Amino acid sequence: MSHPLFDISGRTALVTGSSRGIGLALAQGLLEAGCTVVLNGRDGERLTKAAAELSGDVHTAAFDVTDGPSVAAGIKDIEDRVGPLDILVNNAGMQLRAPLLEFTDSDWHRIIDTNLTSAFLVGRETARRMTERGHGKIINICSLQSEVVRPGIAPYAATKGALKMLTKGMCADWGPSGVQVNGLGPGYIETELTQPLVQDEEFSAWVRKRTPAGRWGSTRDLVGGVLFLASPAADFVSGQVLYVDGGMTSVL
Repeated sequence: MSHPLFDISGRTALVTGSSRGIGLALAQGLLEAGCTVVLNGRDGERLTKAAAELSGDVHTAAFDVTDGPSVAAGIKDIEDRVGPLDILVNNAGMQLRAPLLEFTDSDWHRIIDTNLTSAFLVGRETARRMTERGHGKIINICSLQSEVVRPGIAPYAATKGALKMLTKGMCADWGPSGVQVNGLGPGYIETELTQPLVQDEEFSAWVRKRTPAGRWGSTRDLVGGVLFLASPAADFVSGQVLYVDGGMTSVL
C-alpha cells in the first residue's frame, strides 16, 4: 500500500512534447499512477501511434505549443473534451548544437520559442483555469544545463536557465492561488535524440566518469521525480528545480 500523500489517481495531466522520449516516458508513468493523460505534439499521426503503445485512460491533443492562439484553443479543447487539468508537464523542447559564433538568428529564435516561450504560453493558459479552481501542479522540464554548460550548446543552456527562473516567477505569481510550480532537471538521459552521444565512445566515457552514479540516466529515472512533484506530498514545495542527474551538478 503506497502512502496516500503520493496518490494521484483520478487526476488529469497534460504532457507537452510527449510523442516520444522523455515526454512519452513521463506520460506512461502518470498513467501507471492512475492519471488520465493527454499527449501533445504537432504531429497528430505520431501522437495516435504513441497513444496506442500506452495502456490506460490516454487522449491526444495536436497543437503547436509555440503559437498563442493554438495553445488557447488546444487547452480549451482538452478541458471541454477530457476534463479540468490538474497537472501540466511542460516537456516540449529541442536541442541545436553549433559554435555560438556560427549560431544563426533563425535557430536562436526557434530554440527560444520551443524551449521557453512554449512553457510560458501553455503554463499561462493552463494556470488561468487552475488559479480559478484553487489548485494545480505545473512541472517545467528544465535541465542540468539550467546550471552548467558545455561548449556548443550556449543557446540551449540560455533557454533552460531562463526556464528555471520562469518556474520561480510562476511560483511567485500563482502560489497564492494554490498552484505549485516546480522544475525537473534531467542530466544526461539516454533517448532516441541522445543516441549519437551515447554511441560516441569518448563522450559516453566522459559522462560515466563525470557522473557519480557512473552511468547515463534512463527515461524511467525521471518518472519518480514527476510523480512526487505532481502529488500532495509536494503541496508545500514550489519554485524548486529537482535535478535528476546522477549527482553531476554536485561535483567538479
